[in-house]
Amino acid sequence: MSKRKNIYRFIFAGGGTGGHLYPAIAVAEQIRLLKPEAEILFVGTKHKIEARVVPQYKFDFKTIWISGFARKLNLKNLLFPIKLFVALIQSLIINIKFKPRTAIGTGAYVAGPIIWAASVLGSKIILLEQNSYPGVTNRLLEKRADEIHISFEDSREYFREKDKLMLTGNPLRINLKLTDKKVSRESLGLQADKKTLLVFGGSLGARSLNEALKNNYEKLLRADIQIVWQAGELYFDEYRSFNSSKVKVVPFFDNMSEALSAADLIVARAGATSIAELSYLGLPVVFVPSTNVSADHQYKNAHSLEVENAAVILRDNEVSDKLYETVTTLIKDEEKLKLLSENIKKFSKPDAAKIIAGNAIKLAERI
Repeated sequence: MSKRKNIYRFIFAGGGTGGHLYPAIAVAEQIRLLKPEAEILFVGTKHKIEARVVPQYKFDFKTIWISGFARKLNLKNLLFPIKLFVALIQSLIINIKFKPRTAIGTGAYVAGPIIWAASVLGSKIILLEQNSYPGVTNRLLEKRADEIHISFEDSREYFREKDKLMLTGNPLRINLKLTDKKVSRESLGLQADKKTLLVFGGSLGARSLNEALKNNYEKLLRADIQIVWQAGELYFDEYRSFNSSKVKVVPFFDNMSEALSAADLIVARAGATSIAELSYLGLPVVFVPSTNVSADHQYKNAHSLEVENAAVILRDNEVSDKLYETVTTLIKDEEKLKLLSENIKKFSKPDAAKIIAGNAIKLAERI
């Protein structure tokens, strides 16, 4: 079917981190289920997570030359105006050739040029905002949007276009599900009957979590706890030497469901996608909000769960000192683990991807 005849053409812009990529993939999967004839194109950058992950889901993928603007003084910022100009031209060309009916942006910097170009050329626009405090890209693009889907009620106060806001939740991937705990542990090379801690700091990793685990892993092992340690792509080479029969160190999980299924307790950053996935699966978690985010939004994300006894929070500057005591106390308290699991499940919005996909299809049909 030619692009002129097929009205179901969707372009997705997002990446840089899993938190900006996986919600887009979740919506794209639902569109593909609802409209198998749909043509779907992802646009991202060449050296980030999207370049590796998107092809695994069998979606077409193109790149533009763009990077974020560093908050601190940085020589790379001198290239930003040039990169932005080139990215805008590339984005116009991509949109002219692909002719999307609906464009979906997830708030990453790569979404800016692509969504702007799609809007200029007449596409309907959907923005996805995963965090309680919206990012700069989505706030700049909100006037061009037809719909803005948010995950937290707190986000409303930061947008001007209130009539476009929809509290839908953070879209989740179709393949995310729990499997047998013992089988998952054995698949990871761990003992099937031993208490298991999973620590992950996002696709790139988190220095403070890695250092906290480095400082505490021996004590945790002596407490008869085995560890699944996602060090992140940025830090894997630095921590890979800690890999053993009781500690599994990896850069990134291609099969996140397996890692989550193996765990009795999770220690993680409080990114919106992590919160959505852990809520959906009903897993007990200790959140360590990143301090390297705007408006401390990860703490705000996690605090909304903590006040409902749906999660535990450790501040980034105390995680190394308190990790051992917190983990050993929680992981052996079955009642507390059950309570955390039941309460976090209440925050789940499992139909978010389906709702957004349905709206994207309706917008495509309206042009």
